[in-house]
Amino acid sequence: MNTTIAGPDGKPRCRWCGDAPEFLHYHDTEWGFPVRDDHRLFEKLSLEGFQSGLSWRTILVKRENFRSAFHGFDFDKVARFTGRDVERLLKDEGIVRHRGKIEAVINNARQVRELAQREGSLAAFIWRHEPGIGELAQPQTASTSAASIALSKDLKKQGWKFVGPTTVYAFMQAMGLINDHAEDCVIRARAEAARKRFKRPER
Repeated sequence: MNTTIAGPDGKPRCRWCGDAPEFLHYHDTEWGFPVRDDHRLFEKLSLEGFQSGLSWRTILVKRENFRSAFHGFDFDKVARFTGRDVERLLKDEGIVRHRGKIEAVINNARQVRELAQREGSLAAFIWRHEPGIGELAQPQTASTSAASIALSKDLKKQGWKFVGPTTVYAFMQAMGLINDHAEDCVIRARAEAARKRFKRPER
């Protein structure tokens, strides 16, 4: 099957970005471009957890609501959430109202605070799991990889929840730890150029 479709400008793009109108801009400007901001990394891990069992479109169209509900995914603030906040969020129709996933975000925020103190930043920890060239899976044909399995195990060992290998692989694709744009996708070269310019965080 062809892995690309023609975009509005006639240039090839990953086939999945034609599945919903919200996907094109996300594909062209975010997916696969490297990120080092701790709040954005925490946000994406959280949203990927919410996506479990659902479609990414469901989450993407609610993303601003999630950001409002979780204070911009500022993990210092989210870590202080209480049972009252959980009940508040369970009544918020703008997000996915799933108690286990909401509680996982709060739990994970507390884990991030400890991790950042220990490692220097969430970004430094995450980017140490960037796979080497020889470890990369074939673009768009895998749902896990050795690197996503390793990162998932590492996070779970530290007490994180809703961070299975498939969730973590989708996170790594989106945050630019791997470039899984199709080989002939017009955005692939842009994402790769951004990855080459990207300064990997050490602390």
